[in-house]
Amino acid sequence: MDRSETGTRPSEARLRLLTTATGIFYAEGIHSVGVDRIIAEAKVTRATFYRHFPGKEDLVLAYLKGADQGIRGQVETAAAGAGASPGDAVKAVAAAIADGIRSPGFRGCAFLNAVAEYPDPAHPVHQAVLAHRAWFLETINTLMARVEASGSEAAARHFVMLRDGAMAAGCLFDPAAICETFLRGVDDLVEVHGSRQPA
Repeated sequence: MDRSETGTRPSEARLRLLTTATGIFYAEGIHSVGVDRIIAEAKVTRATFYRHFPGKEDLVLAYLKGADQGIRGQVETAAAGAGASPGDAVKAVAAAIADGIRSPGFRGCAFLNAVAEYPDPAHPVHQAVLAHRAWFLETINTLMARVEASGSEAAARHFVMLRDGAMAAGCLFDPAAICETFLRGVDDLVEVHGSRQPA
């Protein structure tokens, strides 16, 4: 049994497999990468792989779970470290996203990339992407509601669309210019949303 399932520290082999898969899946895509390559690069046996992951899909889901946890931590840290103004928390989250776009090896949103490869809404990978995006939208909605409760859902959707556009363009064009545009858009969004009159 995988020790990660018992609540104790995951085994070194499992961590190595997941770290290897994460790097390859993010850089090259999921369908193009076979289990044999991951086993070879992680330097484990086939038996070890299947002891930790019954199939490739389980590894993909673990990869997305790790990405989800990383983004949740990033958003929580950014919002908690922001200034006293509710709008500052939204801007801090946007700044953290921009930092990611400007980072070496950036290749877009792991979740948007994954869902492009798993278009079937019933597939577990597609469902994992939808769950992550539902959490992200609700989190931004909560932050926007602190700025101004009226219209917070629409403002949150606007933020997510700005973020999605920046993530898609950030690996195609100059990341600095994309981030400048994204952050200016978020600043304007927060200002307009904060000036709304309660319904």
